[in-house]
Amino acid sequence: MSIRRKTSFYAIRTTMGREIDVALVIESRIMDLVKQNRDPGVKAVFVPPGVRGYVFLETSRLASIYRLISELKYVKSGQPIKVSLDEVGRLVKPKPVIEMIKEGDIVEIVRGPFRGMKAQVISIDRNKNMVVLSILEAAFNVPITVPGDYVKPSRKSGV
Repeated sequence: MSIRRKTSFYAIRTTMGREIDVALVIESRIMDLVKQNRDPGVKAVFVPPGVRGYVFLETSRLASIYRLISELKYVKSGQPIKVSLDEVGRLVKPKPVIEMIKEGDIVEIVRGPFRGMKAQVISIDRNKNMVVLSILEAAFNVPITVPGDYVKPSRKSGV
């Protein structure tokens, strides 16, 4: 009969741009413990996209984190920060593309018959998840309406 402990999420502060390096070293240390038939106590190590300077761990024992990050080069602080499950959910859940663009932005069409073309956003209907575009490579200006997930931001307006 095994005892199940409640896991918690912790953030480790790292040097910006070195999050993946820290996560890989922690993973390597976990694998070494597993090879020695020792319980690392860590269920997950992840680096959410768009979050700079932090590596997140899910563990049932805080002492495991201290053991894994000891003497790690790019760890800024030896004190892990406890993070709620709701906060982790917000960090991991991808933001819809339609939330990241605004009128006047240049986007690339990634699906449909106009795939690969660049276009400028004329208007956005966030309720219907639709975007009205003007294709930049067209000989004449014809607005087209495509779903919001058919586009990806290329550059902001005024840039």
